Amino acid sequence: MTVSPVIWFSEISANDNSTVGGKGANLGVMYNLKLPVPPGFVVSAQAYKFFLDKTGIQDSIISILNKLDVEDTNKLQKASEQIQEIILDASMPELIKKSIIEAYDDMNVDRAITKAVGRDVLSTFIKAGRDLPFVAVRSSATAEDQPEASFAGQQATYLNVKGKDEVVLAVQKCWASLFTARAIYYRTKNNYPHDKVLIAVVIQKMVNSEKSGVMFSVNPATNNEKEIMIEAAFGLGEVVVGGEITPDTYIVDKNSLIIKSKKIAKQEYGLFRDQYTGKNYKKNLNEREGSLQKLKEEEILKLSEYAKALEDHYKKPMDSEWAVESGKVYLVQTRPVTTLLKKKDETKIETSNMKEIVRGMSASPGIGVGKVKIVKDLTELSKVEKGDVLVTRMTSPDYVPAMKKAIAIVTDEGGSTSHAAIVSREMGIPCIVGTEKITQLVHDGDLITVDASNGIVYEGEAKIQNSINLKENISKEIVENNSEINESVVTGTKIFMNLGEPDKIDEYKNLQFDGIGLMRIEFIITDSIGKHPLYMIQNGQQQEYINKLCEGISKVAKIINPRPLVIRFSDFKTNEYKNLIGGEQFEPHEENPMIGWRGCSRYISEDFKEAFKLEVNAIQKLRDQGLKNVHVMLPFVRNTEDVRKCLKILEENGLVNSHEFRIYIMAEVPSVAFVPEDFAEMNIYGASIGSNDLTQMTLGTDRDSARLAKMGYFDERNPAVLKAISNIIRGFKKHNKTVSICGQAPSEYPEIVEFLVKEGIDSISVNPDVVNKTRKLVASVERNILLGKIRGY
Repeated sequence: MTVSPVIWFSEISANDNSTVGGKGANLGVMYNLKLPVPPGFVVSAQAYKFFLDKTGIQDSIISILNKLDVEDTNKLQKASEQIQEIILDASMPELIKKSIIEAYDDMNVDRAITKAVGRDVLSTFIKAGRDLPFVAVRSSATAEDQPEASFAGQQATYLNVKGKDEVVLAVQKCWASLFTARAIYYRTKNNYPHDKVLIAVVIQKMVNSEKSGVMFSVNPATNNEKEIMIEAAFGLGEVVVGGEITPDTYIVDKNSLIIKSKKIAKQEYGLFRDQYTGKNYKKNLNEREGSLQKLKEEEILKLSEYAKALEDHYKKPMDSEWAVESGKVYLVQTRPVTTLLKKKDETKIETSNMKEIVRGMSASPGIGVGKVKIVKDLTELSKVEKGDVLVTRMTSPDYVPAMKKAIAIVTDEGGSTSHAAIVSREMGIPCIVGTEKITQLVHDGDLITVDASNGIVYEGEAKIQNSINLKENISKEIVENNSEINESVVTGTKIFMNLGEPDKIDEYKNLQFDGIGLMRIEFIITDSIGKHPLYMIQNGQQQEYINKLCEGISKVAKIINPRPLVIRFSDFKTNEYKNLIGGEQFEPHEENPMIGWRGCSRYISEDFKEAFKLEVNAIQKLRDQGLKNVHVMLPFVRNTEDVRKCLKILEENGLVNSHEFRIYIMAEVPSVAFVPEDFAEMNIYGASIGSNDLTQMTLGTDRDSARLAKMGYFDERNPAVLKAISNIIRGFKKHNKTVSICGQAPSEYPEIVEFLVKEGIDSISVNPDVVNKTRKLVASVERNILLGKIRGY
């Protein structure tokens, strides 16, 4: 090589992206702004190219890639393993190895001293006893001819590396990670030539964080450009960035640097680094430790100054990660803020002179005006055109394509947990359920107004106020309903969101949710695939099924990353599966499919197991592509034996429960409430309570019965249901397993939210329309609990 393979942070400028990658360039910029960046250097992208040329392995790598079908998951994974093995087996050129070791030796010493006294003299001091540092070894990929190309998060990072040979090996492992299955897939799909993509490697001294967190140079929750927001926790920053714990939140006035507010969160545990082994360990914090303010005031103000400096330099709001060691604040990463909210308009109607047709239950708020299209069965779905009001007895998953076109939906049957209610809320479509007779009172072509906020249907067209595009405004009312929170609200209980249709994530991504606690893949199956999985297997279309699932799930996973996304495996009932193309030949007739062949009993059956494996393969493919925030949930669990068999199928396909990949069960059958400890002892991460089915089966009440709903029989607040929920939470907590709830109850009843928080639930997953409202309520409940403990009552 004509230049040194190693470049120190002090030698890097913003224009060096093609040499040091985006991550390396960013660190160099911060370092040269005299900000407190831990010392380090970069093994340049040109060093990697020299390695390829010197070893002659490039041709072998390209040969494997040229004949690869990246849509074939097994072949992609095999090719990835072959290439990484080639890179790791190749000998590291002596020039590069020597440069890395010399730079690593120098990391604990000021480089000005190194230059003044020379390396030989310095080495004497090093050998005299100075310990070599723990370092982070991070990939920083870039394209040779496209330095602006982004490959963030696709390559490896190795933390707590110590020792000369270990650092050199970690560099080589980072080079090999340029060919993970995910990275290969991404480059192929985005038409980046594999031989033009290079990789630099950042080697930076580890900060042994006593406390850490993130800071924003604007308040991302309120769009307030005059405020700085800082989040802080004890220990390493992974628990904050990954959303595992609730951090302290500090709001600082950007101009005066006066602290406007401090919200102190109770922290139950933290991650810390063992100073001898370098390994991370989990430490539980007692009541006093966890309730302390994480940052001193001078530390808050110092971070605020850094936030201003970064925004001034980059000319845009910045999101930065920081850490404190031995009382000194360090900046370890910065990036532009990308999650600012937008304000919405209101929609109102005038109905004083209008004739009321019928009343029902408000399932999804909003207002819709359009012509009636009555759908009696699936053969009439094509009648519904964009802007029509869909009127039917009750919807099912097969109705989703028609529901998307509708300006509003009105049904005879159904309650607040019916399919029509749940789906319309997620889609942002005004919906009234349980009218009992709407199909008898209107006719095709009638013009009606649906006031779903109040559960009333009117004849004719109401006068609309404050609306330019009615359909567009109504579909965004979910964001309107969440806009009441004008500051970041901190909660110890995680607030997750339920989601069905992947495309809706674009509208909901800026809500204040900590992850998605329930994503239903039935929408993808009915809307994007439309065929029975066994029928597709029969016709050799397995890969198409897998790819369609991956396409829908990955859209959501990428947008919310690194927040967790919990995928519920499909929970169609026999009548719903039968309506898919080819379903007739595979599905039996059941008189009561609601408690029939569904959930785990279907997955382990020899008649359906191969179809279930397609879903499992889709999850595996997403994980292979680097979407590590994707986790899974088994629905309608009846007994522990079914769970064991399902876990075995997952394990056979490379998916095993761990902190990195979490397997949950749905606790919705009363058997789980009776013997929760039996289920909690299994190799699962936790349970999510499905309050809809749990209520239905505990009370013997059809959740789709409008009459029973109106009579008050379907009520999650019933003492028997609350007792079942309490049993589940306490039984799983005995075994240190997490418990969430993803049913309709917390979206409807504030008193249930209070009950859940007091019972110690870990997270609450609600519909998009009440995400921020629920967060505010939970914060209030938690505050009252804390005050009660302080005051002794």
